[in-house]
Amino acid sequence: MTDPATLSATIVDGYVDEPAHFGVPPYISTYPRFTAGALVDAGVPESNVTYHTIDELRDDRAKWADVADADLLIYVGGMTVPGKYVGGTPAEPDEVRELAWVAEGTTVMGGPIRFGVGEENAGGQDMQRKNLDYDFVAKGDVEAAVYDLVDSGLEGFGNRMRDNAELDRWAAKGAFVVEQHPNHPEHLICEMETSRGCAYRCSFCTEPLYGNPAFRTADSVVKEVENLYNRGARHFRLGRQADILAFGGDGEAPNPDALRRLYGGIREVAPDLGTLHLDNMNPITITRWPEKSREAIRIIAEHNTPGDTAAFGLESADPVVQEENNLNVSAEECFEAVKIVNEVAGWRPGDDPADAPTFGDGAANRLPKLLPGINLLHGLIGEREETFDHNKRFLQRVYDEGLMVRRINIRQVMAFDGTEMSGTGASIANDHKQLFKKYKREIREEIDRPMLRRVTPAGTVLPNVHLEYHQDGRTFGRQLGTYPLLVGIPGERELGRTIDVAVVDHGYRSVTGIPYPLDFNDASMDELSSIPGIGKSTAGDIVVNRPYESHDELDLDANILKYVQ
Repeated sequence: MTDPATLSATIVDGYVDEPAHFGVPPYISTYPRFTAGALVDAGVPESNVTYHTIDELRDDRAKWADVADADLLIYVGGMTVPGKYVGGTPAEPDEVRELAWVAEGTTVMGGPIRFGVGEENAGGQDMQRKNLDYDFVAKGDVEAAVYDLVDSGLEGFGNRMRDNAELDRWAAKGAFVVEQHPNHPEHLICEMETSRGCAYRCSFCTEPLYGNPAFRTADSVVKEVENLYNRGARHFRLGRQADILAFGGDGEAPNPDALRRLYGGIREVAPDLGTLHLDNMNPITITRWPEKSREAIRIIAEHNTPGDTAAFGLESADPVVQEENNLNVSAEECFEAVKIVNEVAGWRPGDDPADAPTFGDGAANRLPKLLPGINLLHGLIGEREETFDHNKRFLQRVYDEGLMVRRINIRQVMAFDGTEMSGTGASIANDHKQLFKKYKREIREEIDRPMLRRVTPAGTVLPNVHLEYHQDGRTFGRQLGTYPLLVGIPGERELGRTIDVAVVDHGYRSVTGIPYPLDFNDASMDELSSIPGIGKSTAGDIVVNRPYESHDELDLDANILKYVQ
């Protein structure tokens, strides 16, 4: 019998991406935190728990000793939606298997990887369940499996789901593990669970495999935030739920009072937080309960930080695809939900909320408080050529009606056992790959760029952009938050620091920015000439005539001077 007090455990985070859960850096998901809390609750000292990301192990082979020498290796990871990532690279199946081979102790694997893996982390694939040579695979909650495994002296466990009392303890006790994340504390955002499971049963989605919605209390979430805050965390996203509006209710109808306790409580225990964002919001909730939803959205916009995004799972605007896949919202209903979020939360700090949505001349130079994001999924049952036209018309209507969406997420299905899509698999997605590529390019050119200009017009200030990498003589960075904008800055600046940036130009899904406020006595030619209204000739004149005691000496119009004020 292994004594928990002497047991050493290593948690390896291979990252997760689920319909209602994200954990690729700069995010840390709930899985490693809850698992660490379960270990401590079972009697393992905090000092005996080691946490590594898969990227750490790639970068430093010496850290593999923590994998080899641990009495218990816990791998958490799994991708059930495809994506492209900047802050980290999710573990591939071969890497997950290598961890099991290197480990000399007991090995257990858990998280959404239990639903299946493909040949790579990408869309348009059939996913299969595999044990990848681990001693144990947690087919229930990995944190419950780890608690029971330690309690049994590493002999085994029954696959089960944790209950709310356990979750309350483990969420609070596992906060310490964030201190071991390589991004801690400045560049780390904690994914927070408010509920899991879903009241609806869309054909492709793994979230219903967690059952009907099960909600935490506001006090439980607030206590976890407080513990994380006390461990140095300053950035939080309420992302682990199918629908934030349903929090504290019956799983479908909004509960504004519960959201007021949740958001108000977080602000009280984390007074100097840097980010408070969310992820999923069900548009059908908004259209079925419009007044309660308006109140709930108003509460969120009162407490959140700017640039927040509520992901709407439209998935398809084609009524045939909607019916074949049990999608719960029509294009018309989703449009109405987009409109309501714009009207309630599409204002910018410094603007009057009553004027929402605010954009164009006279709008404040900050991001809106909360906008919808549209998810579109391809390769679903019943998809046809007309499906792509339906989607394009929907997006064009949103733009033409003067509304804003923060981002449009277009992806192809991953088919998992246990979902209705498992029978069809990835065949439709594969058949339509060329059509999909053409359509995606058209969306980027015809919708994304003009929408981005509306949401972030030239002069918009993005505070605290974290500089992440260099490419083609430019520095790229992002703010912390939900679906942050990728910002390209002329020149190669020191990485790992944060600067305020003003937007000067727009790509399809990214922007060009310059440091804000810009010092005309120090600015480079590339920075000066990128400002709208300043060409290379004027930029050259500015450089030649430096220094300036005041920008009033520049004799430039107000649209240019806004970048230096």
